[in-house]
Amino acid sequence: MKIGNPAEKATGVAPASNTRTQPGESAKAQEAAAVVKEETKVELSKTAASLLSTGTSSDFDAEKVARITQAITDGKFEINADKIADRLIANAQEVLSKSQH
Repeated sequence: MKIGNPAEKATGVAPASNTRTQPGESAKAQEAAAVVKEETKVELSKTAASLLSTGTSSDFDAEKVARITQAITDGKFEINADKIADRLIANAQEVLSKSQH
């Protein structure tokens, strides 16, 4: 799955949030940056807006990350595909049920 605006990749223009031009940039690059800045419009889908409104936890468990990193380094990290699949399905069902209401 590709993410992003194809125009960004085709022109090499930075996203609108970073459209400042640098000294020495070509006039064409400066013009392209200005066009992106003026024409960029972002709209969230109902699903994305719903996910944002439910609030997400930004808690970060550094100890858990360290344990997982060490397990990967030691070659002891185990992946439970059934558990991952079950959680993906549950999450998809939750998102779909919220978008239908």
